[in-house]
Amino acid sequence: MIRQLTFDLTGAEALTRADFFVAPSNALALQAVEGWHDWPGRKLILIGPEGSGKTHLAHVWVAMAGGVILPAHSLAGQDIAAFAGASVVVEDAEDLGQAEAQLFHLHNLVTGTGGALLLTAATPPRDWGLQLPDLLSRLQAAPIARLEAPDEGLLSAVLIKLFADRQLAVAPNLIPYLVSRMPRSVGAARALVAALDAAALALGRPVTRALAAEILEADEP
Repeated sequence: MIRQLTFDLTGAEALTRADFFVAPSNALALQAVEGWHDWPGRKLILIGPEGSGKTHLAHVWVAMAGGVILPAHSLAGQDIAAFAGASVVVEDAEDLGQAEAQLFHLHNLVTGTGGALLLTAATPPRDWGLQLPDLLSRLQAAPIARLEAPDEGLLSAVLIKLFADRQLAVAPNLIPYLVSRMPRSVGAARALVAALDAAALALGRPVTRALAAEILEADEP
């Protein structure tokens, strides 16, 4: 029963600026994104491990710049000319596949017509296996903002707010217990709190370490 609950209820992740928790692991990247009017060459590459907040920051920037988000693998099917002067995010840019030429043209069009280009990836461009020298040289000239994996302090703050938002009273020692056992990402924190809330309601039990242990054990591969 617990396993079914955790798989069905993953929780919706809010991606606004108000929901972005600032910590040493992401403060400089946030500053870089918020200063987008001053990006050299009208572009920025945002890199960091999975769960570090790249997608969240991309949505924060789109809300500020009035832009659009494009998965890198979708570029091959896009009408690149439609993005002249636009603010564009290319997510997971290391997964271009056969769309290098499209990214090259998008880069030149957007940055050359007063738009702005934000690329997200896990690693710098030199590690993407790019075959077009002109594209590689342009991307290597772009400034890079780095996100680190969320630290314990950030995850603790996120969990406290998520429980409060759901009006769930939990013992203080539950937070470090969860932080030491959960995946290191804000998305995982949201999913875990949603699963705990659903399980507590379904079983008529409070959110305790015992219930958390059941949820965490059920999620183990």
